[in-house]
Amino acid sequence: MCISFASYAALICCEAIMMHLIAPDRYPDFTDELAEMHRLRLRVFKERLEWNVQATGDKEIDEFDRIGPVYLLQRDGDGQVRGCVRMLPTSGPTMLREKFSQLVDDHPIPELPSVWESSRFALDVPPDAPKGSGGIAKATYELFGGMIEFGLSRGLSEIVTVTDVRIERILRRAAWPLERICEPMQLGSTIAVVGYLDVSHASLHRVGAAGGLKGPILWAPVPLTAAAAE
Repeated sequence: MCISFASYAALICCEAIMMHLIAPDRYPDFTDELAEMHRLRLRVFKERLEWNVQATGDKEIDEFDRIGPVYLLQRDGDGQVRGCVRMLPTSGPTMLREKFSQLVDDHPIPELPSVWESSRFALDVPPDAPKGSGGIAKATYELFGGMIEFGLSRGLSEIVTVTDVRIERILRRAAWPLERICEPMQLGSTIAVVGYLDVSHASLHRVGAAGGLKGPILWAPVPLTAAAAE
């Protein structure tokens, strides 16, 4: 069933879920939110995980932020950015191709309009934040669900990602298992793995059921490129 964008937005407001999709043409309208996202990434990746990432003042920003990615932001009830993920088409530069190609051995790196890359997945929620199935924060499920909804809106079949094996375990527990391209590899202080995440209504249903999500969760300031729901 297709619904209008106005009805889609109304559903989201009724559920009080704060998930934003910010495409490049709307960056100027969300400068505060994007700045807060970059500060969140600095806290998570540099200060907490001690990754070798670029710091610009109190923000984590790299070259892939300068080529027009789509961002998904998860916000709490007070409007504070608590989670984020960055999406890039594999038809252009990606972290996998430019930074981590050694992780895939001889396997081909995707370069398809139906496959986008996710990166910079970060969450910073308090220990007492609401939980879904498996003791996983509901904010995590909201980000996963938002990624799938975004993929469906763009006609994607899969999302490729470079992640940590700890996140791989969370994905499995959240009913959205990673399909490995190759075996994990030590990368600095991280055991990294590359794989595909399925984009389908079946995956969205499983993640939504495990996370206790009700209805669409992704809000965009402009209509998505396809019907918001079927």
